[in-house]
Amino acid sequence: MIRNMIRSVVLGVALVALSACEDHLTVQNPNAGETARVLGTPLDAETLLGSYYKRWHTGVYGSITDLEGMADIYGMMSFSSLANNCMNSHYPFVGSTAFNGPGNTCQSEQYRLYSILGEVNRVASSFLGKMDGGLTLGTPARDNRNRAFAELLRGLSLGYVALMHDSAGIVAAATGPEDAGILHSYTVVMDSAQVALQRAIDAANGSTAGGGGFPIPATWIPSPTSLTQAEFIKLVSSYRARLRANVARTPAERAAVDWTKVIAEATAGITANHEITTSTTVGPTTAWRNQYETFRSWHQMPPMIIGMADVSGSYASYIATPVADRGTGNNAFFMVTPDLRFPQGATRAAQQADFPITSCQGVSQTCKRYFANRIGNDEFSGPGWGWSNYDMVRFHSWATSGAGTSRNGPLLMFAKAELDLLRAEGLYRQGSYAAAGAIVNVTRVLNGLAAITVFDATTRVPGVANCVPKIPVAPFNVIACGTLWEAIKYEKRIETAMTSYAPWYLDSRGWGDLSVNTPLFWATPFQELQARSRPTSAIYGAGIGVGNAPNSFSGVSTYGW
Repeated sequence: MIRNMIRSVVLGVALVALSACEDHLTVQNPNAGETARVLGTPLDAETLLGSYYKRWHTGVYGSITDLEGMADIYGMMSFSSLANNCMNSHYPFVGSTAFNGPGNTCQSEQYRLYSILGEVNRVASSFLGKMDGGLTLGTPARDNRNRAFAELLRGLSLGYVALMHDSAGIVAAATGPEDAGILHSYTVVMDSAQVALQRAIDAANGSTAGGGGFPIPATWIPSPTSLTQAEFIKLVSSYRARLRANVARTPAERAAVDWTKVIAEATAGITANHEITTSTTVGPTTAWRNQYETFRSWHQMPPMIIGMADVSGSYASYIATPVADRGTGNNAFFMVTPDLRFPQGATRAAQQADFPITSCQGVSQTCKRYFANRIGNDEFSGPGWGWSNYDMVRFHSWATSGAGTSRNGPLLMFAKAELDLLRAEGLYRQGSYAAAGAIVNVTRVLNGLAAITVFDATTRVPGVANCVPKIPVAPFNVIACGTLWEAIKYEKRIETAMTSYAPWYLDSRGWGDLSVNTPLFWATPFQELQARSRPTSAIYGAGIGVGNAPNSFSGVSTYGW
């Protein structure tokens, strides 16, 4: 429970380091009987703070006992018949519910992000409170760097809870150690996250007097890129754009996003892919990406979205078939596409020969394709609509060999293409169709798709029978070439697949593309509600069903499913 966690983790660890901090750096001989005082020095407090990006990362990415697997199923970015981590209880098309009662089988998965990120926010806020009370690391430059880092941690911890849950307590620098903060709605929590991220930028732009400031120490955010002041600000701006757009739960909320700010933040963001240096011994690492890459039974790409790339007629036949009958007779979905991110060829054998997975499992190799045609027997079980010949393997080299050993070394965590396509979405929503089209054409043309040449809201993308993407249209048992808007969505999905936390789920709920009755968020975990002395009758879930949060599930999607 958050309240108990604050007492046992924060008061027992973080505040010990922070409570005795003085206004200047003091280092004494621990053998002189002053060990307790040394453990409370500003340097110790800084060291604790510097370890908490890894703690944030493990809360978001570090375990398969997490929301991510369920969200990827909801977002149609993954499919598995396994019951592990609540995957097969969160299928689309069946109105699955995110239950939240005590003892529910998903309680560990539904609590992890909330609890760990609450801890991160508390530690960062406590550090900032001590700085407000006079704690200094010796120079303005070093103080500003540390303040910027603490505010980044606050923004990221609050922001990711707001993305996934409906409410949370907001702990700030002035919040007392026994105060968990009253529960606020996700919109208020996200507003607080954005304020913290702006403060991170402001602090990074502060005085550089005295030295000891940027770059961020390499152990704090392990990355091939040195996080100088400029690179740090770019990274913060990137997260601001992502969080601002993705917090939306419905098409109406997504449309109401301040897209002028998103465009500005994305423009000020990273100018190349942001990578972290993973480590299986000291962290950080990403559990679900490894699971998908390593175990075939845990993951295949369902046809609903990737099928939009098909030019063979397979997707048309798939969409024309009632959901319950798709895959009948153990027929996994096969397609042919000009999109070079998929294996090329007119048969499974040809596609497997075009891109054998063994071709990119060596040290630091780049895979020729993002997706592979599965080799060997497919796992034919569960609803047939999810069966597919395709796996996501973009990070196969990292999962098998890394930079020398499996899962150790650089790994993409924030794709520049994500920011580019957020800009494209914003420009499209503002009516700047040509500017949006110019952005989307970059990845289209690079990957073998025809450039869009007519920029408006209604013209279909070029290619006729060979167009990409194709989408279901009314009465939703037929398909047609997509528009510029659908091209933006398609490129965003393909370029961000598995690159961040539940990207297809977050985008699809804001675009109105989730299947009907899919939960739009996860409720505040029952452990937190119980810690706040809420009665059992006040504990609720999300999705359809009596007792769940109102308006917590999607309507019929824009694709009719």
